[in-house]
Amino acid sequence: MIKKELRKYSKTALIVSAFFVLVIVGACGDGQASGGAGNEILIDGSSTVFAISQAVAEEFRKDRPDIQIPVGISGTGGGFQRFVTGETDISDASRPIKESERALAAENGIEFTEFIIAYDGLSIVINKANDFASCLTVDELKSIWGRDSKIDNWNQVRPEFPDKKLRLYGPDTDSGTFDYFTAEINGEEDASRSDYTASSDDNVLVQGVSGDQGAMGYFGFAYYSENAEILNVIGVDGGSGCVEPSISSINDGSYSPLSRPMFIYVNNFSLQREDVRAFIEYYLNNAGALADEVGSVGLPEAEYQAQFSKLN
Repeated sequence: MIKKELRKYSKTALIVSAFFVLVIVGACGDGQASGGAGNEILIDGSSTVFAISQAVAEEFRKDRPDIQIPVGISGTGGGFQRFVTGETDISDASRPIKESERALAAENGIEFTEFIIAYDGLSIVINKANDFASCLTVDELKSIWGRDSKIDNWNQVRPEFPDKKLRLYGPDTDSGTFDYFTAEINGEEDASRSDYTASSDDNVLVQGVSGDQGAMGYFGFAYYSENAEILNVIGVDGGSGCVEPSISSINDGSYSPLSRPMFIYVNNFSLQREDVRAFIEYYLNNAGALADEVGSVGLPEAEYQAQFSKLN
């Protein structure tokens, strides 16, 4: 029953989040989160981490129905913009916090704790009708997605590929997935071509690729695994042969260079509240199982214990 319910959460992620309105009161300037108070814990950030946080929140509230936990999806960058000014208690992130974001948090008196909660494998997806592209090298991906790329046909990627229009779909520039992909594939954050269909809603990207026979896109493994019946995933050759993303290849690091950790950042002032601390304890105790249920990869138990030690 839990597995069935969690798949529902993942598939309807953005529909659910649209009903949660996060109230912005303004930064306190003393490290306090100005939004959540008493019986409300405010979370915003990565669409990739959303599926885990939403699943944890729903399960936690079965025992604590008095606590409201709205989970927003404004992208990793958008979530940090709110977090570093004290608007939220927790920020979901698919990349580590940047030094510029740390500096803004310090300016606003925000101290925080970083927790790694799962692994993800950023997945390159194509239309189900595409039967010719099963694997691409990192160099080929760079030739497609590089800042100055003009590639718009599959036969420009490889001569043996058919003469078929190539249309691209991917996350917008506020996304941690965008940051990670451009850094690992193109060698520099933000070094991406801009003439592609960009969206902060991964479900929009799923619909775009699944409805366009010449399409390619990328997003977190959870969104691929939830839509594997309408999408194909291609392997990536990072120099050691072609590897497709899977729970095992993500966990053992062989899916390289697109395996990555996922994070939550917690305002330390909020963490002094009983409800927030109880939620984080529940999160770390259950993230592994729930991550697996929604298509991400849980950490080894020893790593969760290491994260737990940060609470003390």
